[in-house]
Amino acid sequence: MSKKKKQIEAEAMASVEIIHPAENPKLRLLNVSYVYSKGTPFEMKALDSVSLDIHPGKLTGIIGHTGSGKSTMVQLFNGLTTPTSGKVLLDGEDIWAKPKEIGKIRFRVGLVMQYPEYQLFEETVSEDIAFGPKNMGLPREEVLERVAESARFVGLPPDIMDMSPFDLSGGQKRRVAIAGIMAMRPEVLVLDEPAAGLDPQGRRAIFSGIKQYNRQTGCTVIIVSHSMEDMAEFCDDVVVMAHSKVLMAGSRDEIFAHADKLEAVGLDIPQITRLALMLVKEGLTFPESLYTVNYAAAAFKDAFGLKEGGDV
Repeated sequence: MSKKKKQIEAEAMASVEIIHPAENPKLRLLNVSYVYSKGTPFEMKALDSVSLDIHPGKLTGIIGHTGSGKSTMVQLFNGLTTPTSGKVLLDGEDIWAKPKEIGKIRFRVGLVMQYPEYQLFEETVSEDIAFGPKNMGLPREEVLERVAESARFVGLPPDIMDMSPFDLSGGQKRRVAIAGIMAMRPEVLVLDEPAAGLDPQGRRAIFSGIKQYNRQTGCTVIIVSHSMEDMAEFCDDVVVMAHSKVLMAGSRDEIFAHADKLEAVGLDIPQITRLALMLVKEGLTFPESLYTVNYAAAAFKDAFGLKEGGDV
């Protein structure tokens, strides 16, 4: 990395300014650090004194370059890993206050890891989705209701429910795995790169189903993604990670109003945002943040004096 680029990145990292504490956060990290291989020659700090609030009922996106700490963070949310220091609070209570009861936390905070389709193991799609609810000790009628509901959210048709999950396409397997966590009806649903490796149509289907689930159930949803386009289109709030710290956290509008800082730490911005910034340099006036095609189309019409319904 050049000296000038390092300076630009350091300036961006030093200008954190829009982290909003929540009055009653669903999840809260308090000065959390996590160190891999502590005390060995391979010691590496994945999170460095991170404090963050996740607002209840919102769909929050977490984005950052590889190694920024985002995947480590989400594994802390449900107690899959224990912080080296600091606290993880769920509804204001330390999830590690009673270590023997951490299993209860994992029912409340459901985590879908990357490539969850590799964790499928039951004989049919229906049985795989039902595995979690059955382990919760729910009656058969409720298990069946939850299986049908979660399958609907992820777009699985009824005619494949009795098929083996191993006979499905990659995208369908991913939906089955996500539906299995949804069926447990967690208070918080955390998904680490839920659309990784899927084509654009498959990505849109996955994210659309997740957003519908969030809106209809009121469940707090957290998504890790490397795609700024996905964050811009589907999320309410966005958390930006860089070098094991939170660079920015705020509403979607607030984050994409700082496209220069995102680029300074090596993150891509949506192509439509890049186009708008180029036009601003040419003297046109646009809102501070343009991040979706529909939003930009309306702004372009206004900037060029086009009537409603006219082509951009």
